[in-house]
Amino acid sequence: MRKIFLLFSVLFSLTARAQYQDTSVFAYPIQMDDVVVTAARGGWDVAAFIRRVQTDTTFFKSFKTLRVKSFTAHNDIRVYDSKGRVDASLVSNTRTNAANGCRTMDVLDEKTTGDFYKRNGEYKYYTADLYAYLFFTKGRICNQNDIVGNTMQERGKGQLEKSKYQLKQLIFNPGSKIDGIPFMGDKAAIFEPDQAKKYDFKLNSEEYNGVECYVFKAIPKADYADDVVYNELSTWFRKSDYSIVARDYSLSYKTLAYDFDVRMQVRTKLLGDRLVPTNISYDGNWHVFGKKRERVKFTTTLSY
Repeated sequence: MRKIFLLFSVLFSLTARAQYQDTSVFAYPIQMDDVVVTAARGGWDVAAFIRRVQTDTTFFKSFKTLRVKSFTAHNDIRVYDSKGRVDASLVSNTRTNAANGCRTMDVLDEKTTGDFYKRNGEYKYYTADLYAYLFFTKGRICNQNDIVGNTMQERGKGQLEKSKYQLKQLIFNPGSKIDGIPFMGDKAAIFEPDQAKKYDFKLNSEEYNGVECYVFKAIPKADYADDVVYNELSTWFRKSDYSIVARDYSLSYKTLAYDFDVRMQVRTKLLGDRLVPTNISYDGNWHVFGKKRERVKFTTTLSY
């Protein structure tokens, strides 16, 4: 299991025409569209916004909120063979109940096809294990909170817990530096100088589902396309309060020990003063030496 989560830690860990380039925050230019340039000239603090992008933890916290909020989830996981046919699947509806620092989960209905489960009832596929770790609750789990920890707080724990933490960082805090991932070095830390030089950064103004947003994008430069982890990292921030409305990211990497190609989309909303995820989609193809390749797609729809 330790190797499974270490693998997933590796798998998952931030265009309009350019009118202006700001180098006041990065050592590398940020391309801006006309609307952003006009806002900056009118007094909008671009540097403060970029610092917010670099240090944001609200996205991570929105998923931590799933540990303390009750919600219903529609779960759809499909495993594909090399010819694109569904090998196994799980479709279910679950209800997570959170109260007094504890949470439990009820399976409202579930349908599986193929060999989704092993004979002992465990998941056959590692991606399903990952999904269950993120969105399912087995038994009663207490002492829950939505406090976003840091790497220092993970020290002293076993390797499995450290690997889970790396996994959470890559999924929920993309673009951040993650220690201890084999063969990847600091390639996930796209804001560090050695990695930032490999990307074009863009800041545009867009409307997303009727919400006025600033969208920040990191796209690899052509010369570095084979030497980066993130193929795309796009985040839509609500203009009114900078809360994250949506995030799209694509990751791929290849070594002798493993390779992966993963795309994810996450949509969120404000529930009172809390940011919570509402829709998550995943499309991943990965392989680790000595294991069978997995091609899996899943979607999650959450209601509160």
